[in-house]
Amino acid sequence: METEYLKRCFGNCLAQALAEVAKVRPSDPIEYLAHWLCHYRKTMKAKEENMQEETQLKEEYDRSLKEAEMAEMLKQEEYQIQQKCEMGHKVPVSVAVSTKKTIFNQESVKPLEEALEQEPLPGTSKNPPGMPQIPSSELADQTTETSKLHK
Repeated sequence: METEYLKRCFGNCLAQALAEVAKVRPSDPIEYLAHWLCHYRKTMKAKEENMQEETQLKEEYDRSLKEAEMAEMLKQEEYQIQQKCEMGHKVPVSVAVSTKKTIFNQESVKPLEEALEQEPLPGTSKNPPGMPQIPSSELADQTTETSKLHK
């Protein structure tokens, strides 16, 4: 039972230490053994800390690579979305302007045409004061031509 405890706690360390004492044959083997074991413990702790630090650095490096990949994917996705938006919103300027002008002209001409077509009040003429009198047949022809020009 004691041998199991010693194997579990000291493992190969004690066997290495005793082999070193036998090989060197110091004048004070107990003190030499104590220093050797203390040095072994410090060395093993340093190795363990280095391994933990290396593991942590590797994990951080892997995370940074993943973050860089995600950032690149997001940039590509944003670029694709911008391209789609630009293609969706591209309307030739001349078509857009002419369409707006046509709609504006149609809306602004209709009330005028309707006002001209209304019957004048008794004792008044269709034309505003100071305008020459135009027979109604010629007026209808001018209205039709004006409509055609605006369409």
